[in-house]
Formats: sequence, structure tokens, C-alpha cells
Amino acid sequence: MDSKSRLLVKAMTWQFSGLITMTVIGYLISGSFNVGGSIAFLGAIIGFFVYLAHESLWTKIRWGKTDKTF
Repeated sequence: MDSKSRLLVKAMTWQFSGLITMTVIGYLISGSFNVGGSIAFLGAIIGFFVYLAHESLWTKIRWGKTDKTF
């Protein structure tokens, strides 16, 4: 099991790699790093809240849950 600090660093590096990737894609499409970076930043912010909503909905769905402890 990962420590909380390890999980946090993994999440941060994953998010950073996503921002870089989306910035490059945005640049390739628009020809502007400012536009690409803006798209990446907005995507990260919106994606964060969509993920929270997604997780919130899934906590209410009982399908696939078991009461067994492994």
C-alpha cells in the first residue's frame, strides 16, 4: 500500500504530465503555447470537478460492491 505522500506525489506528477501533453496538443492545433496552455489548464480544472462528480455518483451505485473484507 502506498503512503499518502507517495499517492499525492504520484497524482501531482500525473497531472503535470497531462498538462504538458495537453499544452503540446493545444499548441499543435492552434499554433500558440498560450492557447494550448489555457486549454490544458481549463481542462485540468474542469476535469477535476467532473471526476469528483463522477466518483460521487459511483459511491451511490451498489453494483459490483461486496461486503466481504479481503
